[in-house]
Amino acid sequence: MDYQNFFATALERLKSERRYRVFADIERLAGRFPDAVWHGPAGPKPITVWCSNDYLGMGQNRDVTRAMVETAWRLGTGAGGTRNISGNSHAIVDLETELADLHRKQAALVFTSGYVSNQTGISTLAKLIPDCLIVSDALNHNSMIEGVRQSGCEKVIFRHNDLAHLEEVLVAAGGRPKLIAFESIYSMDGDVSPIHAICDLAGRYGAMTYLDEVHAVGMYGPRGAGIAERDGAMDRIDVVEGTLGKAFGVMGGYIAASGAVVDAVRSFAPGFIFTTALPPAVAAAAAASVRHLKSSSVERERQQRQVARVKSVLSDAGLPVLETETHIVPVMVGDAEACKAASDRLLEKHGIYIQPINYPTVPRGAERLRITPTPLHTDAHVEALARALTEVWTALGLTLQPKVAAA
Repeated sequence: MDYQNFFATALERLKSERRYRVFADIERLAGRFPDAVWHGPAGPKPITVWCSNDYLGMGQNRDVTRAMVETAWRLGTGAGGTRNISGNSHAIVDLETELADLHRKQAALVFTSGYVSNQTGISTLAKLIPDCLIVSDALNHNSMIEGVRQSGCEKVIFRHNDLAHLEEVLVAAGGRPKLIAFESIYSMDGDVSPIHAICDLAGRYGAMTYLDEVHAVGMYGPRGAGIAERDGAMDRIDVVEGTLGKAFGVMGGYIAASGAVVDAVRSFAPGFIFTTALPPAVAAAAAASVRHLKSSSVERERQQRQVARVKSVLSDAGLPVLETETHIVPVMVGDAEACKAASDRLLEKHGIYIQPINYPTVPRGAERLRITPTPLHTDAHVEALARALTEVWTALGLTLQPKVAAA
């Protein structure tokens, strides 16, 4: 039996479908983001990163890095165990207090990643609700899909952000318990869910709400609690899930909810119970970042300015920018091979790093470069990006949109 051939064949199939992922060897430079070093075939090369989920550059914020370093010096590097067995550090307790306060909830619970918080959070909640029907948006993240699947509960998928279809599903479900799982910002198209309208339906038909805010926390709302805070809907959401690894610039995930909900997940979720806790230094850095962004709007304002500038400059250059109302700027390619070629040319010729987004992350024919401007991208960075993208589009024979002259 040739076991190795099974794996080699699977990899060849990925490559033939243009879905094989190649990781760029990147060295981030604290204090110089978005500048970085790419360790490529020809050796180290300076580059500019345009696709990071460190949306606000908090990964190099001095309050955050100082909290991590000083905590590691005082307490060591590891947590020492699960939360139940010696790993419940004061730093992680403090972090959960900060997160509960951020979302105006009774309690919060921290996980090792945002993926795990969705995967084990959704599955545990649904299992604890008798005869639960999970009603899930069609474009929910894989971590949410896995949480739904692992719950073993019946599920119904409603068309993306389609309120009429959602209501149909809720009506058909009758009086049984229902959990509506959806996101605030969908990370590939950058569109926003109608939170109030979904909550209206949840209230009318007796459903519980679970909102993923991973691409919104830190960046939206007066204190960075996300789209629900921005829209005045935080008190209408039963469970909010977020990440510490994107705008907060560290790592980890969490949920915030009522005391009973959080305690139930703490007590029953295998993805929480049986894994080593976040190290105290990571928790302290995350707490420092959350505290900073609760009181500082400077990073959010600068980010929004640069997002608007990138959208304007790229559109003026005739590049096919997908219109969004958020910080995510998709430049559409529509072909897997061309998308990879565009990404490679940007990196090798122009020193600009934007990872290609292909199937299954997006549907076939919707391949794109996903650009995420930060407060630390300068106007000079933006102009260089526009020049590089225009050169790449021209060199690869991709379509540029004709510029419309002012009337």
